[in-house]
Amino acid sequence: MPPTVLLAEDDRAIRNALERALALEGYRVTAVADGVEALAHAHKNPPDVLVLDVMMPGIDGLQVCRVLRAEGDRTPILMLTALVETADRIAGLDAGADDYVVKPFDVEEVFARLRALLRRTNPDAAPEAAAPVPEAQKRGTEQHVEAAGLRMDPQARRAWRGGHELELTRTEFELLELLARNAGIVLDHATIYDRIWGYDFGPGSKNLAVYVGYLRRKLDRPGAPQLIHTVRGVGYVLRED
Repeated sequence: MPPTVLLAEDDRAIRNALERALALEGYRVTAVADGVEALAHAHKNPPDVLVLDVMMPGIDGLQVCRVLRAEGDRTPILMLTALVETADRIAGLDAGADDYVVKPFDVEEVFARLRALLRRTNPDAAPEAAAPVPEAQKRGTEQHVEAAGLRMDPQARRAWRGGHELELTRTEFELLELLARNAGIVLDHATIYDRIWGYDFGPGSKNLAVYVGYLRRKLDRPGAPQLIHTVRGVGYVLRED
């Protein structure tokens, strides 16, 4: 069966254009104009993935995301946002979103991000099911990962620094796991994008930097050494200095 998408976008032109493009790409699309309708449809007919505009009248995309996550709904969520500040993007991730695209966007980027989200949750659901599955998706049956004072359980999707359990989204967990499995090794941006998202969004993308920043907020403790280090012009490395 084609994967199902619930699209919530209050701009009619964008909604109609994206609905047509998604349908042509092989998705079954339900398009609504606001957050109230989005929640109603999500509860009645849960989709395989949601695409939510951040700025909608009434209940906005962030509120929809928070409600679904509070209910225990882990359906992948891609946010559409015209907000370009890092703090605004972090707000979306904090609400429980898995990824975001900044307006104006290239529809091919939306397709790529949806395929990546679907491959991580259900490898057979994406229209291009034969595409490579990110490494983080393949490691679900392995034992605990330990590095630099971190302990991670890939099967349970749980992580701890010392005795403190970390509350991580799916993408945050996979990124931290990748860095922990390669502790002490500098991973370049292209490698991380390929392993986690299954797609390199290019040197202009701020997506990785936002996720690293958000991970640091959750990992760092007063008096404890920083774990994720930036190697300027190259990428990131996890080590306990």
